[in-house]
Amino acid sequence: MEERPHLNCIICGKSSEEGQGIVIVSEFICEDCETEMVRTDVHDAKYPFFIHQMKQIFAEKNA
Repeated sequence: MEERPHLNCIICGKSSEEGQGIVIVSEFICEDCETEMVRTDVHDAKYPFFIHQMKQIFAEKNA
C-alpha cells in the first residue's frame, strides 16, 4: 500500500496527513481552503489574500 506524503497547505499552512484537497503544479491546497476560496466573492477582504497565496505557486516555479 502506497503511503501518502505529509502535505502543507499553501494557503493556510496547516498540514494534512489525509491529503484531502487539491494539488496545483506541486503545491497542496487543503479542502477547507479550497471550499472557502470558491465561495469567496471578489469584493471580500480575503480575496486579495487568496490571490497573493496562489501567486506563490507560480512564482516559485518561474524563479
